Amino acid sequence: AGGERVPMPPVEAPVKQSASQSRFEHLLLDFLAYLELERGLSRNTLGAYRTDLLQFSDYLRAHDLDALTMTPAEMSVYAAVLAAGNGDTPLAAATVHRKTAALRSFYKHLRREGLVTDDPTVGLVTPRRSKKLPNVLNQAEVARLLDSPKGASPQATRDRAILEVMYACGLRASEVVGLEMSDIDTHHGMLRARGKGNKERLVPLGRQAIYAIESYQRSGRPALLKERSDKALFLNFRGHALTRQGLYKIVQGHAKASGLEDRMSPHTLRHSFATHLLAGGCDLRAVQEMLGHADVATTQMYTHLSGQQLKDVYYKTHPRAVIN
Repeated sequence: AGGERVPMPPVEAPVKQSASQSRFEHLLLDFLAYLELERGLSRNTLGAYRTDLLQFSDYLRAHDLDALTMTPAEMSVYAAVLAAGNGDTPLAAATVHRKTAALRSFYKHLRREGLVTDDPTVGLVTPRRSKKLPNVLNQAEVARLLDSPKGASPQATRDRAILEVMYACGLRASEVVGLEMSDIDTHHGMLRARGKGNKERLVPLGRQAIYAIESYQRSGRPALLKERSDKALFLNFRGHALTRQGLYKIVQGHAKASGLEDRMSPHTLRHSFATHLLAGGCDLRAVQEMLGHADVATTQMYTHLSGQQLKDVYYKTHPRAVIN
């Protein structure tokens, strides 16, 4: 009391969304709902679409543009901004492709809904992706990895079954942890996998994988399950379904024990499965079906890998391949 009155700081008015921003948010939510409910895309894929399109929304707001009136020229400028990254580090070509694919899918949806007549992403040029071939283990390395789990503990029998199934069926990590007891038919030697978009496919099980699964089902799984009830095939030590992170830890642990830690990625056994089948003469379409690829072009990358084995055979057997 009696002192100087301290002036109150001015109250900032809340930032008001423009009509185009509010409309974009509605369009984005509608698009994501379509992807989830009608196309059945995974949460991870939906998250990637959302992130990429929110980045596009930020660009529109910063440049006072409207998604529904974008021109091909304006979209090309945005694609160039994307490719430039932060200036010092340009975005990888694969990342630019993913972001522009999200835009193409978004505008295809807008056209289908009758919200735009001209698609500004038509003719959009993106940088050529380098064809980086995946890492593949040879058969001796695969055998070393599969022999890594030792002993008869519940974890060891589980890990043997996991590694055998990953190599025998070429499953994605998410497909492995998503397996349920009802998905395994050891009598007929078949496995049901749920791939991208929750699409189901049947994949043959080899004898070694069947043996490993049956051993795990007899002793390993009941010990991990204890008195709980869970329909998941592969369980963690708490008796719950194994997570993808838990699976990576298991695989990397055995890769390290086998001296293969620098050769392994989450998909290495899947890549090795496809490459070894093609090198052994398996039909490309059959491999496509077993991998769950929608497009055979995706499967064709493995023909480059198995071609190395053909080259090795050529140099060993052709009389004019080497200089004596």
